[in-house]
Amino acid sequence: MRLIQIFVPSDVRPSVGDTLDGMDVEYLFVDEDGTRDGAVAYVPVPAGAVDTVLERLYDAGLDEDTYTVVTDVQRATIPNVDELTDEYVDGPKGARGASHPEIRDRARDLTPETATYIAFAALSAIVAVGGLLLNSAIVIVGAMVIAPFAGSTLSASVGAVISDREMVVDSATSQIVGLVVAFVGAVAMSLVLQRTGFMPPSLVVSRIDQVSSFLTPNLLTLVIAIAAGFAGALALATDLPVSLAGVAVAAAIVPAAATAGIGVVWGQPIIALGAIVLLLMNIVFINLAAYAALFSLGYRSSVIRNLRNDVSVSVRTGAYAVIVVAFAVVVALTAVGTYSHLAFEQDVNQGVETVMDDPTYGSLELVSVATDYNDMNVLGNEETVTVTVSRSTDAEYAQFADELQREIAGQSDRPVTVNVRFIDIEQEQATVSADDPPSRLSRFADRITRAVGASSVRAFGVSC
Repeated sequence: MRLIQIFVPSDVRPSVGDTLDGMDVEYLFVDEDGTRDGAVAYVPVPAGAVDTVLERLYDAGLDEDTYTVVTDVQRATIPNVDELTDEYVDGPKGARGASHPEIRDRARDLTPETATYIAFAALSAIVAVGGLLLNSAIVIVGAMVIAPFAGSTLSASVGAVISDREMVVDSATSQIVGLVVAFVGAVAMSLVLQRTGFMPPSLVVSRIDQVSSFLTPNLLTLVIAIAAGFAGALALATDLPVSLAGVAVAAAIVPAAATAGIGVVWGQPIIALGAIVLLLMNIVFINLAAYAALFSLGYRSSVIRNLRNDVSVSVRTGAYAVIVVAFAVVVALTAVGTYSHLAFEQDVNQGVETVMDDPTYGSLELVSVATDYNDMNVLGNEETVTVTVSRSTDAEYAQFADELQREIAGQSDRPVTVNVRFIDIEQEQATVSADDPPSRLSRFADRITRAVGASSVRAFGVSC
């Protein structure tokens, strides 16, 4: 609930009272004791009806610059609050979702002003590059915490479901600017670290564990992006802390942008391309998941109806069309690139599993399978697969890599290079001899025997 406190001059007091009566809104006039001739109207209304009530009062003759205060109300007794909500609150009827004005304000409040947004986008990418190259998950989490992308990302979905085209355009612009700034910041930080000697140019960045986690899109990263979009939308619509969901949104954006910058500086185009596709995939599915979550809560967009009624040839309409087409192209390219790589990963895993099922390699244990990004031969590079296995014997397994290469190439129907990494494990089995000291159980049984007698111990089945 909200409480509107607004000054009403005496000459418009009758029309204001008639307007509130016509809306069936409860109100109370308190005469002003100051020098001005008028009264202060106290009007408790549902949160989503504030804008509608104020617009009606302005139409009744109140000046839009008049003294107005709107505050939260912890408790109010209004007999027709449900009817007022149904009549004047534009939002998901009968659902827990916030009204359109509320969810719009929450989404806008998440996005800082432009200079701050750009600064934090760059800083989060810089911190993420440091965390990736240091192989420090804690530092990467710190980069996610300061990332400002939650508001700019979720605003597009909010604008789409409440038919706020200006919000959609602002969100799209903010996302593009933020991603470009983050990428440039990542490249700049990587260059500084490389050129100043803090990180050697010969460093194989793909072998760093944290970097390798963000090299390519996969099913798990796709699930993370979808879950982050749902969580952010639900937090916006149900008045939950959006900051928690914001970290999840940043987790799908910041490390991928930083990895792309690292790939560019270290001259690894396949790393840069894979990270960029991962970044675009996350952005696309966060937006789509957030829209689906808001739609499921009962929000309904009237964009199609508005376009049919209000469409006209203008610069603004052209800008909207360009954004829609650009987003559709990004969605299509990202979907194709993601599907191609996920299918390739599935073929690789099936090929590895087929070879590992051979009894010849029964003593090997599969540790991990890593694949470079499948760029559909855009860069003219062969796909590379790295298989890590552990072994407890000194056997060489000379044919293992060759069999993996043939099987994976057959499954995926494309040339691949297979690298095999062996982890040698030495194992010494425990042995027990007569000279070994007695076990704890034996010592415990001996104490019981001395305490209660051997016959009693045997009666309970304890042998010493």
